[in-house]
Amino acid sequence: MNLAHLLLRTAARQPHQAAVVEPGRCHLSYAQLAQRTLALAGALRRRLGLAPGQSVALVLQNNAAYVELLFACWAAQLAAIPVNVKLHPREVAWILDDAQAAVVFMTAEVDSGAIAAARASGRSTFIDVDGTDYAALLQHVPIPAPPPAAPADLAWLFYTSGTTGRPKGVMLSHRNLVAMALNYLANVDAARPGEHLLHAAPMSHGSGLYIVPNVAAGATQLVPASRGFDEAEIDALLADTTGVKLFAAPTMVMRLVERLRGDARGLKQIVYGGGPMYVADCRRALARLGPRLVQIYGQGESPMTITVLRAEEHLGEEPECSRRLGSVGRAQTGVQVAVVDEASRPLPADATGEVAVRGDPVMLGYLNNPAATASAIVDGWLRTGDLGRLDAQGYLTLVDRSKDLIISGGSNIYPREVEEALLQHPMVREVAVVGERDAAWGESVVAVVVLQPGAAPEAAAARAALDAHCLATIARFKRPKRYVFVDSLPKNATGKVLKRELRERLGSGR
Repeated sequence: MNLAHLLLRTAARQPHQAAVVEPGRCHLSYAQLAQRTLALAGALRRRLGLAPGQSVALVLQNNAAYVELLFACWAAQLAAIPVNVKLHPREVAWILDDAQAAVVFMTAEVDSGAIAAARASGRSTFIDVDGTDYAALLQHVPIPAPPPAAPADLAWLFYTSGTTGRPKGVMLSHRNLVAMALNYLANVDAARPGEHLLHAAPMSHGSGLYIVPNVAAGATQLVPASRGFDEAEIDALLADTTGVKLFAAPTMVMRLVERLRGDARGLKQIVYGGGPMYVADCRRALARLGPRLVQIYGQGESPMTITVLRAEEHLGEEPECSRRLGSVGRAQTGVQVAVVDEASRPLPADATGEVAVRGDPVMLGYLNNPAATASAIVDGWLRTGDLGRLDAQGYLTLVDRSKDLIISGGSNIYPREVEEALLQHPMVREVAVVGERDAAWGESVVAVVVLQPGAAPEAAAARAALDAHCLATIARFKRPKRYVFVDSLPKNATGKVLKRELRERLGSGR
């Protein structure tokens, strides 16, 4: 199925339903969205001369235009490349070059050195979505109904965050994204017309992927006036708008918990993922927001669709509830999840190994990188690089990234376990645990800690307090050998802590 048919189906069934709303800028019905999408598709193919299979980059802040551009690319048999505008200019330029983007849609505020460098190559046509050239494209003769898509037709090029090296272009097909959408509707949120998907997180990532199932269900895409994440703005929206859902990284969830002033009565649910949600933080969020949390675990290579911890699974009797909250849920519909050893052999329940997944959402491979593709997909299974364990009920608990595992004195130490312990201490606001070279032990454990406001005793006293806490809660050999106190942790554009950067800083004495 061509993803554009999901939009046309909804437009035929409920043409007057609000499709896209950006307060003060845009209000489109589904009929209007479908017309603009087909006009843009016609302009991409006939006016700009793109051929099926070419790619179009979206270097935009969250924007109402995102929705029509995505579906226009698919209607025109083109691949969309959503690019996070918060990336470093060198990363943006590298992505545009690697993907050979034929057209780049952008907004003026992101016309940075990266765009200038890409312009110099002469490969791409650049169009400002707020300018007259874009308005002219919308006046083009619409294409007829989009042709069907073959299973391997490319729909979305998702570039990985690059936390372990240069970003890789994950190739996602129409089939992959249709499977993702069906999983969302079956497992995460039974979306309905009249509900609102609030795009406070980048539309270049998970929030944008969730456009697909919500358009299929006839929900409204709501782009906040700030075009980003603003707690006060969300607070006001939740007081005036019903059926609000949003995708958020755990760090965003906790910022909302701390800063929301109203009763959040308009909130239907928050889907969180993209990083670890510690049990202590999850309990705080549930106490403030009620049973409105759903956790998903996925990767760009299997977008949003490996496991799910449903809203009702966040509640229940102890100690079972705590064990569930420490997990990332169970396999989503039509997806197989296994924990395997280095030889790809399945491990028994509760044994730790690498998480592997297979099913229709799993990517086609990496663009221009057959070696990385062969390493990632083995016998049809995506090797995620995450370490985890499956219990007898099918709940998957992530232990850590395999690259973050610390081996000290021959013993495996999983940073997340140490982080969970430290976050139980009232002085600790955020923490990241990494390994550093140690002549005697191979590696030693270092905790990089952000203290709570006002919790700033003498460094020696803070270290002693945290060391005593760790000795009381985890094995002695797992406790940090060193504590480093910082004002903030380095994070990428989606809020993920950059542990590679932390290790580099520690190694250089910064």
